[in-house]
Amino acid sequence: MSVTDQFDRPLRDLRISVTDRCNFRCPYCMPAAVFGERYQFLPKPQLLTFEEIARLTRIIVRLGAVKIRLTGGEPLLRQDIEDLVAMLGAIDGVGDLAMTTNAYLLPQKLDALKAAGLKRLTISLDTLDDEIFRVMNGGRSGVDKVLAGVCAAEDAGYTPLKINAVVQRGLNDHTLVDLARFFKERGHILRFIEYMDVGNRNGWKMDEVVPSAEIVERIHAAMPLEPVAGNYFGEVARRYRYADGAGEIGLISSVTQPFCGSCTRMRLSPEGEIFTCLFATEGRSLRDPMRAGASDAELEAIIRGTWGARIDRYSEIRSSLTDDVRDRRKKVEMYHIGG
Repeated sequence: MSVTDQFDRPLRDLRISVTDRCNFRCPYCMPAAVFGERYQFLPKPQLLTFEEIARLTRIIVRLGAVKIRLTGGEPLLRQDIEDLVAMLGAIDGVGDLAMTTNAYLLPQKLDALKAAGLKRLTISLDTLDDEIFRVMNGGRSGVDKVLAGVCAAEDAGYTPLKINAVVQRGLNDHTLVDLARFFKERGHILRFIEYMDVGNRNGWKMDEVVPSAEIVERIHAAMPLEPVAGNYFGEVARRYRYADGAGEIGLISSVTQPFCGSCTRMRLSPEGEIFTCLFATEGRSLRDPMRAGASDAELEAIIRGTWGARIDRYSEIRSSLTDDVRDRRKKVEMYHIGG
């Protein structure tokens, strides 16, 4: 029943964006100048219901997906998200069920998420410098609120956590060693993400990218590192462990060291479109045929055909595109389909 694409890449990961709303306004994802108070997010009737998400997930799992991650927007803004966690966790074949969150609302949600069966958590935190962090989230939160979420997750047994940090030259790159040291001491896995040209509104410039090789050099100079083999095919982060044996970091290098050749991710948007690449220009609706009465077999045929026709490798060809061509390419926004 498994399916592969035109480059023989299997479908192994499903990232489910449960909402297009977020309580942060990070300029690299959801700049406040665009997503202000009057911005029209998806109305509730257009969102997939939890039952619809579970139905589609069950079909996608039959096609080979074993790792499920809930994203957004900010997934904790979706009311009763723990109910969806329980529904997805009950699906036969789901080997891993995780969530990526900014952690602002995490303390009050953790007990319910844990009881529902959420297995792993990834928390986004770009710097420990409070002033810089506020710049990087549109002034919506201080570092203390995220660290409160980290502490609550630790208390609930979610260790090690994965911590995601987007790195922008001239903004937060000078704080990376402090961030790495802090989470090394707490036993969590910090993952540095190269600043990417996701969506169409973040004003991305190549000279704001700090190559992962440079990040490794900076961390290594303070706390020696050594490379480690990947955990599984399709793992996007290149791993380095600390030479003293106390933990590891990861590098997600979509810009300077693309990993398209081993990408196994499908993304499901809040209104039920599937996307086969983070940089895709269009998706395929499953909600519309589903609400029109399509059977599971008919929905499976759409999913199988979409993945089977997949030829995405944007990160590999990015450098061959002119700035003009790149700028004209209308990519889906990251907040809409998860990072």
